[in-house]
Amino acid sequence: MSETSDRRPPRTKRDRRPMIPVILLLVLALAALGVWWNVFRDAEAMAQDTAAACSTAAEAPPSLDPTTVELRVLNATDTAGLAQTVATTLQSRGFVVTEIANDPTGREVTGVGELRFGARGASTANYVGLYLPGATDYPDTRTTAVVDVVIGPEYADLATQDQVAAALGAEVSASAAC
Repeated sequence: MSETSDRRPPRTKRDRRPMIPVILLLVLALAALGVWWNVFRDAEAMAQDTAAACSTAAEAPPSLDPTTVELRVLNATDTAGLAQTVATTLQSRGFVVTEIANDPTGREVTGVGELRFGARGASTANYVGLYLPGATDYPDTRTTAVVDVVIGPEYADLATQDQVAAALGAEVSASAAC
């Protein structure tokens, strides 16, 4: 007489299939890969933002003492006395104006105006550009640090002291981000 049982015989180790643990490990690996992908992408975006802020800070005009800046104010418009008016305002803000005249070069100036300078006056021209927003730069071959402020036909007014201070404050905060 043999005994029969309703139980199945135990499985051998070879018959067991580890499908559920393998699938679980694959899902966890994919999730970890996705998390690291986002971490590296965010780090790259932050590095690009920092590089952009630092390049902006490097291009920002320096903060100078206006009493150390020599300017020539030239009028390239048909409005008589405009150079004198602008020069007076710049002098009241501390700039040293060495010449006031009509533009002798005959160059056609468009827009607000033009800042003409040599290699030694490049940083000074960036600073003066804060006072004449929208002016274009025109580097030339002069050897001095004197900057020519050439008033153009679309000139309305110089920037206020508050506007200049705000632009210089933005430079300081951009430098701090580096």
